[in-house]
Amino acid sequence: MPYTEEQVIETVPIVRPVLEQIAHKWSILVLTFLCEEPKRFNALKRRLDGVTQKALTDTLRRLERNGLIERQVITTSPIAVVYSITPLGRTLQDPFLALYDWALRHQGDLQRAHARFDRAG
Repeated sequence: MPYTEEQVIETVPIVRPVLEQIAHKWSILVLTFLCEEPKRFNALKRRLDGVTQKALTDTLRRLERNGLIERQVITTSPIAVVYSITPLGRTLQDPFLALYDWALRHQGDLQRAHARFDRAG
């Protein structure tokens, strides 16, 4: 649904904090991976090349706080923590896949735009 500029300005205080949470550097990838199946912390860390333990921990806590994922402690030996997506988190699957598809389709366009900009700079 298209929004007028006035509607966007009016709703920025409501929408901005939400977008900051879900569009955070690692959040989209974590949620996308958890849509497939629940995963342990180290499995997520292996999938997210370049993420630090602190960054992943912070991301998981933020997503849990926002009700997008659940954290379950498995009392086995050794103790394991498994993260899974919540029904609310799953509602983001289609928008994230659309964004992912867009990125795949337009990566070349972005690279060409970068090159043009850098040449003009």
